[in-house]
Amino acid sequence: MYNVAAYTCKFLLKRRGKLHVKNREYLPMDTGFVIACSHKGWVDVVALGTAVLPHQIHFMAKKELFNHILTSNVLKKLNAFPVDRNNPGPSSIKTPIKLAKQGHIVGVFPSGTRTEEDVPLKRGAVTIASMAKVPIVPAVYKGPANVKELFSKDPIVISFGKPIYLAEGKLTKDRLADVSNHLTASIRALEETEK
Repeated sequence: MYNVAAYTCKFLLKRRGKLHVKNREYLPMDTGFVIACSHKGWVDVVALGTAVLPHQIHFMAKKELFNHILTSNVLKKLNAFPVDRNNPGPSSIKTPIKLAKQGHIVGVFPSGTRTEEDVPLKRGAVTIASMAKVPIVPAVYKGPANVKELFSKDPIVISFGKPIYLAEGKLTKDRLADVSNHLTASIRALEETEK
C-alpha cells in the first residue's frame, strides 16, 4: 500500500507544478538513518515520502491518530507508528531504534506544529540515531501547508542537508544538547537557503 500511495502522490504533485528535491545525494545508501524534517502540515509528510522513493520512510506519529481502528490500520500500512508525545519514555523509541538498526529510514518532524514539541523531538531524533548507531539527515520542506494552498502554483521543495554522524560512546546530556544544537543549526541553514 505504501508504494502505491507514494507513487500516486508523486505523480499528482508533479502534475500540479514544480516539485524539486535538492541534495538527494546526501542520503546514505549503506545504512538506515533518521530524517529530521521541518514541519508545517500534512503536505510535507507526503512530499518527504515521495522525495526518497524508491525507499520507504517509517514515520513517527502522535498516538491520538491511532485511536480509530480504520485510521490506525491505514496509518500502519503507510509505515506510521504511534508515539506518546505527552509521556515519552524508553518504550517510545524502541520501535524507531529497531527500524533504523534494520536499515530502514525513520522520519521525525522536530519542528512540530506546536512549538514546545521542537526541543524534545530533536533530542528524540538524536537519541534514536545514537542508540541505533545511524546518522541523522536534516531536511527542510518549503511549499503548501494544506489542501487549499496546493491549488496555488507555489513550488514544492524538499532540501536535504549533509548527514550528521554521531561519535561512538555514551550519549551524555552535554553531548545530546550539542548534537541537538547542531541539528537545529543545520535545519535553520537549509531554511535560509530556501528563503
